[in-house]
Amino acid sequence: GTVTSVLFFHGQPCRLYRRHLPTRGLTRFFKDHKACGFSDPKDHHVVTAIEYQEVILACKYPKKTVSSRLEWKKLGRGISFVYYQQALQGAFKDRAELIDFSIRIKNVTRNDAGKYRCEISAPSEQGQNLAEDTVTLEVLVAPAVPSCEVPSSALSGTTVELRCQDKEGNPAPEYTWFKDGIRLSGNPRLDAQSTNSSYTMNVKSGSLQFNAVSKLDSGEYSCEARNSVGHRKCPGKRMQVDDLNISGIIAAVVVVAIVISLCGLGVCYAQRKGYFSKETSFQKSGSASKAPTMSENDFKHTKSFII
Repeated sequence: GTVTSVLFFHGQPCRLYRRHLPTRGLTRFFKDHKACGFSDPKDHHVVTAIEYQEVILACKYPKKTVSSRLEWKKLGRGISFVYYQQALQGAFKDRAELIDFSIRIKNVTRNDAGKYRCEISAPSEQGQNLAEDTVTLEVLVAPAVPSCEVPSSALSGTTVELRCQDKEGNPAPEYTWFKDGIRLSGNPRLDAQSTNSSYTMNVKSGSLQFNAVSKLDSGEYSCEARNSVGHRKCPGKRMQVDDLNISGIIAAVVVVAIVISLCGLGVCYAQRKGYFSKETSFQKSGSASKAPTMSENDFKHTKSFII
């Protein structure tokens, strides 16, 4: 059944509670019972554990009796049983154990994070003694190898942004960038490796932005994600910064202009020599030679028909 009344500490007057059971979508109410117990909303406590280590979810209850009935539930969008009918349920069967009213999870995963509630009922002289306690489990997760975006090439004077991100760490990690294996500071003026560089590093989002990148910024860049549990670094990637080659661009334009000019001169020369006119006359003569042949055939056919 489900307790629908508010529970109180020992020493305070007992209150009535009502049990109900759902039956085919309907709710059937039973007789009211006298109940005493304790439940303190302010006594909600938080337990923190590191992933893959162990943790104990404690249920605060004065004493355990033979007739006590215990249930553990995980709260969320729906309620799932963790301990029910004197047995651990679901994923907790093989990696948890019951210690009195508490549950010891041997191998915590990030999926275990959430709010849990233990519910205890036991008969007493005053009636049914009820109690519940709520525990929130927070699972700390070390960062994974972050995803690093570093352009392989860039032109000097342009704005370039490098990105670093980790999606697994809890709490959210902070990010640090390295150039050629040396840590970059948050203030480029204090960094001996970047005295000629102007950049902005965001340790929360993981971005490293160069306002006007220069050739001195060429190098191998890597990023580290770090939180209270651990840290991981992505492999280094090289960024090459080159100046805009003005002389090369001018030379290319000159070469293209020369090629176009030579092509134009070649066409003019061919026209003067009459290559295009000879080709036209040859095509006309060919058409004329084919015409008599067709007329001759037609004539022979007509002559044979007359005979």
